[in-house]
Amino acid sequence: MASQIVSPLPGTFYRRPAPDQPPFKEVGDTVAKGEVIGLVEVMKSFHEVTSDAEGKIAEFLVENEGPVQAGQPLVSVE
Repeated sequence: MASQIVSPLPGTFYRRPAPDQPPFKEVGDTVAKGEVIGLVEVMKSFHEVTSDAEGKIAEFLVENEGPVQAGQPLVSVE
């Protein structure tokens, strides 16, 4: 059964820790509970987005550097 990882805050979603770094996770990667899958930036402050599910990343529902709202699904996990 698929679950979703949601944004804890409104802001901008980043899949990478820095522009010159690889993404935290890619589609098909496994993810564990508590593992960082991205960042949400709010007014120059970056907040880690962690997984509350275990499984495999099926899809990113938001583009890198895309705007997000609190509670908005970011990632689908199978």
